[in-house]
Amino acid sequence: MNIILCGYGKMGAMLESLILPREDMNILGVVHPGLYDSAPDVPGKADVIIDFSYPGNLSGILERARRDRCAVILGTTGLSEAQALQVREAAAEVPIVHASNFSLGVAVLRRAVAMAADILREDFDIEIVETHHNQKVDAPSGTAKQLLAAVDPDGERPRVYGREGMVGKRGREIGVHALRGGTVAGEHSVFFFGEDETLEFRHSAASRRIFAAGALKAAEFAVRKAPGLYGVDDILFPSAGK
Repeated sequence: MNIILCGYGKMGAMLESLILPREDMNILGVVHPGLYDSAPDVPGKADVIIDFSYPGNLSGILERARRDRCAVILGTTGLSEAQALQVREAAAEVPIVHASNFSLGVAVLRRAVAMAADILREDFDIEIVETHHNQKVDAPSGTAKQLLAAVDPDGERPRVYGREGMVGKRGREIGVHALRGGTVAGEHSVFFFGEDETLEFRHSAASRRIFAAGALKAAEFAVRKAPGLYGVDDILFPSAGK
């Protein structure tokens, strides 16, 4: 499997460390300042492009994917609505796995909080808290947005992103809070606050290795698939559907 890596930060370096010992995977090149400027510049024919860089690389990634008819593993967050549309359009031609979090535990967490919300949302207040390292540039995290969609899929409740000042008593909103500091790989909690009881669902990532391993699992999945837009659930729970 010939791979183009986009981004050589902490995630890119972790991906490289997992790929190099494998005989069934080969890195064609890395898109990063000082290496290759964009995905179309990397020589050879790619089977998959794995992206953990920044939204500005998206156009080049999709151009190269169309050229090579290769799969794309898209882990970059903070895409605009216009870029999300570009991804959906490209997925008509090539297989794309787009996810903000490639960990097994987060996939299970998303399903668990959706089930809890079905039962509790009318009588419980819901809050989401996420924590990431001090280098993360977007907030709230893509995973927090996925959890928000899981607990309120129809967007029935207002969203409040942090609170300040005389905000008055709480209504039916869902609060979403982003913490940034240190080297935290990623923590997400969903709280259900009821009368005299609190239920908390929490996932903590000890290192980026779980995300890199999940991205490689996604690559193995995508290279065998027809064009389409896929998520982690399609990989981990294929019989359940989306």
